[in-house]
Formats: sequence, structure tokens, C-alpha cells
Amino acid sequence: MQPAPAISRDAPPEAPSDAPSARQQAVLDAVLALMVEGGDPFTMDAVARRASCSKESLYKWFGDRDGLLTATVRWQASRVHAAREAVDVLDAATLRETLQDFAASWLAVVTSPTSVALNRIAIGHAGSGKSNLGGIVLANGRFAIGARVKPVLEAGRAAGLLAFDDPETAFRTFFGLVGRDIQIRLLLGDAIPLDAGAIRRDAARAVAQFLALYGQPA
Repeated sequence: MQPAPAISRDAPPEAPSDAPSARQQAVLDAVLALMVEGGDPFTMDAVARRASCSKESLYKWFGDRDGLLTATVRWQASRVHAAREAVDVLDAATLRETLQDFAASWLAVVTSPTSVALNRIAIGHAGSGKSNLGGIVLANGRFAIGARVKPVLEAGRAAGLLAFDDPETAFRTFFGLVGRDIQIRLLLGDAIPLDAGAIRRDAARAVAQFLALYGQPA
């Protein structure tokens, strides 16, 4: 097994040139379903059987097992809203709405059984030599999302709505306020009741706390 590649914390990984097709999305959903059901289904045979496709198609679409895992993590991370379209014209209301949208969608994704299963397997693989899944999750999850949200924070600073010295530090503060201890508790098996309403309230609370720390008076 080759050592995991170094992970850049300063730039997002190169995005795939095209979004997955409907058939490829079905394959990626099959990988995620196998993770939830069986824990560690990292064979191309298992994925091909579940997705009702040939291994040749898997290799053609994704290259190898790490390519399939990378596409799977990106597919799961794509459910998090961290849009950049609000960056060009930003006022206080738009900034708050954009941050709350990110916070709510990230909480909904990270607390799902699918993400919990994926992260448990990634933690189990980290440093074990089984796969590069730990590095893949970091590069295409946390670091990629940070690279998409930090331009929003920088736009808020440019508009005089936020004050901070380092975008990475500001993002880490925001990320911590959103996540709190929820992810680690779920990974350790705690049953946290989080319905859509609770997620929206948690997202609004995190944004209010972040703006209390970094927001500038109007």
C-alpha cells in the first residue's frame, strides 16, 4: 500500500470535470448504503453486485478503489450548501442567510447515518494502511468545504460586516460553533435527537454566536 498523499490545507482539491451521471450517482449511493449496512465494503466486487453493474464500468468511471472512494466522498459532501454566488453582492442579511444555509446543510449531512458510517470507516482506516480514505475524507470534506466558505467570510470582511485577521482561524471558529461536540458524540454511538427544526435552530444559534465574535456594527 502506498503512503497517503500529503493534504493541502490552503487550496481545495481539483474538482472533477463533470458531475456524476445518474448511473454513476446510483453507484455512489450504493457505496454509501454498503457502508451503513456492512461497515467496510471496500471491494469493487461488492460495489458492482450492489449497484448491478460490471467491475469494468467501475474502473472505467472511477479508475480504481481510491478513485471510487474519492467520488463517493465528493458526492456526499456535495449535499452541503456552501455556495459562492452570494459573494459578489453581500449585505448583512445575505451574509447571515448564507452562513445559516451552510450550517444547517452541514449539520444535516454530518449527522446522517451515511456520514456517521463513512467517518467511522475513515477513522478506522487512518494510519492502518487499508486505504487512503482518511486523507480522502479530509481533502474532499473538511478542507474542500473550508475553501468554499472562506471566500464568503472574506467577502463579509471586505464589505465591512466582519473583522478578523486570518480567514482560516475565523472559519475554524465558525466550524466549531456549528459542530460543537455533535460529530464525536455520534461517532461514539450517542443518539442525539436532531430533527429539521432542531438543526435550523442550532444553525441560527451558531451564526449568531459567530457574528457576536466577528461581526461589525452596522
